[in-house]
Amino acid sequence: MRIIFASPHVVGRPPGCLATIREVTAIRRESALTVTGARVELGGNLVLDGVDLSAATGEAVAIMGDNGVGKSTLLRGLAGLQRLDSGEIDVLGGGAPSDDAAFWGEVVLVADEPGWYPGLTVEEHLGLVQAVYGATRMTAADALAAFHLRARADVAPLNLSTGQRQRLSLAMALLRPSRLLLLDEPERGLDAGFRPRLGEILREYTAAGGTVVMATHDPRLAEAAAARLVRLAEGRAVAR
Repeated sequence: MRIIFASPHVVGRPPGCLATIREVTAIRRESALTVTGARVELGGNLVLDGVDLSAATGEAVAIMGDNGVGKSTLLRGLAGLQRLDSGEIDVLGGGAPSDDAAFWGEVVLVADEPGWYPGLTVEEHLGLVQAVYGATRMTAADALAAFHLRARADVAPLNLSTGQRQRLSLAMALLRPSRLLLLDEPERGLDAGFRPRLGEILREYTAAGGTVVMATHDPRLAEAAAARLVRLAEGRAVAR
């Protein structure tokens, strides 16, 4: 099943009008994310040492590297959950990340497992997201199909396997409208057979004008998502 995400809104067009191919191409030339000289020290250890990173609108970027090189710390910095000791981050042209509702209306982070609502099923969790955001990228039914959760629709999330809960977390993230998707090891717990499907879903997201930045250990997922590779080593981005 292929999910068709709505094209990004173009300034000057009435809401609901789809962007033309030329307009989407122009949007993609814009910078969605810029990191300059990001430095973070934790517990006396230098985790990020002057990291520079950029991502264009409509691009996927995969941050790779060994455990402990700062991938998750960088993702948390992009989301405003980790303060930089020095350096600058600009997100979607609005400056530094913040906890404002406007920021989180455009940015989605999938990192640690979310808190699940007691008594609600998988389908009801997705329905709640759809009810809150209204104009979602797909319907709850589409999300169940896309993330292979139809057979578990009536099950409470805590009764799912680890991989199924990860698929639900990703489904909830992709269901709601956003412009920037931050993913910390999205392959965690996923069956090898589903990872190419996740890559396809992420390609569809970027094709519609969204930007993906993910920390991953899986080069095949990065390839499936058509992501540009950035490798972290010793706290620095050493390859692009």
